[in-house]
Amino acid sequence: MSEDPSSSQPTHEKRAPEKGWLDKLMNAFSAEPKSREELLEIIKEAAENKVVDPEELEIIQGALDVADQQVREIQVPRSQMVVIRADAQPADLLPTVIDSGHSRFPVVGESSDDVRGILLAKDLLPLILNGTEDFELENIIRPAVVIPESKRLNVLLREFRENRYHMAMVIDEYGGISGLVTIEDILEEIVGEIEDETDDDGEDAFIRKVSDDDYIVKALTPIEEFNEYFGSGFNEDEFGTIGGILMRAFGHLPQRNEVADIDGYQFRVLYADNRQIHLLRLTTPTA
Repeated sequence: MSEDPSSSQPTHEKRAPEKGWLDKLMNAFSAEPKSREELLEIIKEAAENKVVDPEELEIIQGALDVADQQVREIQVPRSQMVVIRADAQPADLLPTVIDSGHSRFPVVGESSDDVRGILLAKDLLPLILNGTEDFELENIIRPAVVIPESKRLNVLLREFRENRYHMAMVIDEYGGISGLVTIEDILEEIVGEIEDETDDDGEDAFIRKVSDDDYIVKALTPIEEFNEYFGSGFNEDEFGTIGGILMRAFGHLPQRNEVADIDGYQFRVLYADNRQIHLLRLTTPTA
């Protein structure tokens, strides 16, 4: 008696392998999300499933948000701008540059609406090192870029990159200056707060290292922070700042390039006005 082959052999059902999350994500993308919201939901689900890191999710969200934002939403308001007058002399503008910690400054005429250009702090280095003879601010300022408040941030970011500028002046509907915006302002909308040495109230705000034994030091550097940074032993009770110690050492208000040696530290005055010392060049003792 013959047997039915179908009854004597086990039946094997073939099941489609279960798709992994990456396959699902790729399939979702291949379906072409119909809106930005759908796309963001897919990416959020990817983050929940550990396909995308939380930091990556934040950057993606920031990049998507930037496409919907306008300059007016993130600009530095006119009232908070640090500007330089076009007729400013070195004694007037250097303290502003030093104390603010910014790298770029709008240069204006009689009012903030009269923007003459942009001053880069680095362009003042020859002035600090070589003196103020024949100084003309208009000879070193760069052209200012002017944009409307309504410009979208993603468009402005592309223009920043393509044209290699980092600051733009913002005008309102009446043509007046309403504020300014920098490339850093846009990037912070994408990746979060970007901190640098000027955002820190610690010792790095007062001391800049040039080489192993060469530093730029603000005269307002607290003695305590100076001692901690250099391992020095200056008296912290008698004076509050390194400028106070220098004033006692000089015995008068020094001029630029005057030098004082204190406990093996050589201080050269880079900038001082008729009231106080502002900036110093420090050479530390050699080992």
